[in-house]
Amino acid sequence: MPTSPTTADETEPQPPADPHPADRHDRIEVRGARENNLADVSLDIPKRRLTVFTGVSGSGKSSLVFGTIAAESRRLINETYTAFVQSFMPSIGRPEVDALHNLSAAIVVDQERMGSNARSTVGTATDAHTMLRILFSRIGTPHVGTATAFSFNSPEGMCPECEGLGRVTDIDLDQVVDVDRSLADGAITAPQFTVGSWYWQTIAHSGLVDPDVPLKDYTERQWADFLHKPATRITVATGTITYEGLLVKLRRLFLGKDRESLQPTIRAFVDRAVAFTRCPACAGTRLNPAARSARIAGKTIADCSAMQVNDLAKFVREIGEDSVAPLLAGLRHTLDSLVDIGLGYLSLDRESGTLSGGEAQRVKMVRHLGSSLTDLTYVFDEPTVGLHPHDIQRMNGVLRSLRDKGNTVLVVEHKPEVVEIADVVVDLGPGAGSAGGRICYTGDVAGLRRSGTLTGRYLDHRARLRERPRPARGHLPITGATLHNLKDVSVDLPLGVLTVVTGVAGSGKSSLIHGYLAGRDDVIVVDQSPIRGSRRSNPATYTGLLDGIRTAFARANGVKPALFSPNSAGACPNCKGIGLVYTDLAMMAGVASVCEECEGRRFTPEVLAYTLRGRNISEVLEMSVAAARDFLPDGPARPILDRLVDVGLGYLTLGQPLTTLSGGERQRLKLAIRMAGKARTYVLDEPTSGLHLADVDQLLALLDRLVDDGNTVIVIEHHQAVMAHADWIVDLGPGAGQDGGRVVFTGTPADLVARGDTLTARHLRDYVAATTGHA
Repeated sequence: MPTSPTTADETEPQPPADPHPADRHDRIEVRGARENNLADVSLDIPKRRLTVFTGVSGSGKSSLVFGTIAAESRRLINETYTAFVQSFMPSIGRPEVDALHNLSAAIVVDQERMGSNARSTVGTATDAHTMLRILFSRIGTPHVGTATAFSFNSPEGMCPECEGLGRVTDIDLDQVVDVDRSLADGAITAPQFTVGSWYWQTIAHSGLVDPDVPLKDYTERQWADFLHKPATRITVATGTITYEGLLVKLRRLFLGKDRESLQPTIRAFVDRAVAFTRCPACAGTRLNPAARSARIAGKTIADCSAMQVNDLAKFVREIGEDSVAPLLAGLRHTLDSLVDIGLGYLSLDRESGTLSGGEAQRVKMVRHLGSSLTDLTYVFDEPTVGLHPHDIQRMNGVLRSLRDKGNTVLVVEHKPEVVEIADVVVDLGPGAGSAGGRICYTGDVAGLRRSGTLTGRYLDHRARLRERPRPARGHLPITGATLHNLKDVSVDLPLGVLTVVTGVAGSGKSSLIHGYLAGRDDVIVVDQSPIRGSRRSNPATYTGLLDGIRTAFARANGVKPALFSPNSAGACPNCKGIGLVYTDLAMMAGVASVCEECEGRRFTPEVLAYTLRGRNISEVLEMSVAAARDFLPDGPARPILDRLVDVGLGYLTLGQPLTTLSGGERQRLKLAIRMAGKARTYVLDEPTSGLHLADVDQLLALLDRLVDDGNTVIVIEHHQAVMAHADWIVDLGPGAGQDGGRVVFTGTPADLVARGDTLTARHLRDYVAATTGHA
């Protein structure tokens, strides 16, 4: 088990303000920040330095860096545009802060995924594909045309069969119709085509088919009209309508839209009924024959786009054409930047929507590494997410280079390797939620170690290797895995123990575990994907806690439970139970203001008059999970609250919108829901994301408890504390992309440290060697 550092006073006064007013413009001055849980925070942040913000989850780091500094910078920049231009920009409200001085333009590089537009790729997102297109238009032979002739997003270059998507759709008719039934009997099983609906009527009353005849008895002509007839104006009894064959209409209604924009029932139908296959005309390259005919040194643009970035970088360096020298220099810099931040295993044709949050963040970084602009403020949100310790060293180099160009770099981070390179550390806390929001320390790293804060005490903390790894109770086999870069991998994952699957980014970890375990009986995959829901959804509604709370209020007051739901009978009629009123100001930015009727409490005055142990329903929803556990010591809500605290979410408020949760918080919330029930196999994907060093100990204790309760836990993870604490390790590599995809070690962590020669072994060996000195 990990050893706990000794406790000490959590809070240290801030260093005195700089006494030299002449240097004021060399620092960002924050005065009276109160965004979210920030407790009237004031501090000075030096410009053109690397500042790392630390603190437990929920301590206020993001509220200070993103919600206050970056948000106000962007808002002020937006205000320089005309009202007409602002109408096309996202609305950014003024943060709760008394004053912010000496801000520079802020560039936020976060972990938001890059959308699921199939036309966006790594190449288009970084402009590398644009440069590659220009290169082929200049020196490719035979000459095909301008750069647009090589674009799969242009009619001039795209494959006419798949329209530049590289894949075609095949609809499973068995999921769309029941041929044994007639239209009148509900033969169409696709959503929005129920008997009597408008779409159903356009087909049934078209005169092209008989609605009372089973589909299996249609003539060849009727079947073709029913399924494939293109949009045609026809006359029916009620007038003239546009008729489309069923498959034509389904493709237009459902397949022509972004999957994420579809309603859940329609999205489920599409996932069930539609199969995407590689376009046979272009072999998935997205390009027409002319674009695929031009070559440079024997390679087409499709060949180049499919190569790993590190291989493509080598290929481009071998092109020696003076006529395009500036273009080659720019392309080389972009490709080398991708390699430098650990993304050399990607290819330019990789769809942006398939990137993880960490990969997406690093792709966004590439656009800024070659910029000639200086004196900007770069804001990063855990840039080491998804990175192996080996890759973190390269990421540190990128952060330093941005600083050395004369920029201010602000980083929210937990990893000690990043904290170590900071010029200044700002530690927030001492706790989370209402127990946080204060500055515990500002200064250099050496001072942080001496400060006595939670972060300072844990900075050199190390988890120890297990003296006696738990024995396996059987094995979960994976055989002949070939997904993506996996090279016929076979491995037995032990049951009844904690297994860590690790390796450098792009080595094949997710392909192996998600590709071959998801969907198996009794295997529960808990990941960081977004939770469906609007701003009305919160931990209380998502976990089912609200049902028990409503019942308790109803019984205590002799009224119906529906009164205590902000989405039902008791909701404030002015804000509809949201607590905020959203005002559209036409060309001006919209405004979200606290509802004047309920003052943000969501419920009617009549409902707020009902209490449970002296608290009304609004006050209960404002409680943290930990406080709610004390308030509700028994009943159906207690087990759920216990599990939320167990997964480290005790600081969340019951009514906090799910849209505000980080990926790590979403994963732990899902885990809390799934933990009840019979023994199973849990698959977790980087559960340490967003966790403070001290919180990692709590996570390890939770994983132990899951295993001790008879479960199997398989964790995809880079955090060395989790590796050291594991019973078994599966290490993939030795490199990334085509250089990975093999199991390079299986065994106990102690065996890996003692005899391993992989990158993981070297870093874990160094980590464990430091245990004696710092534990």
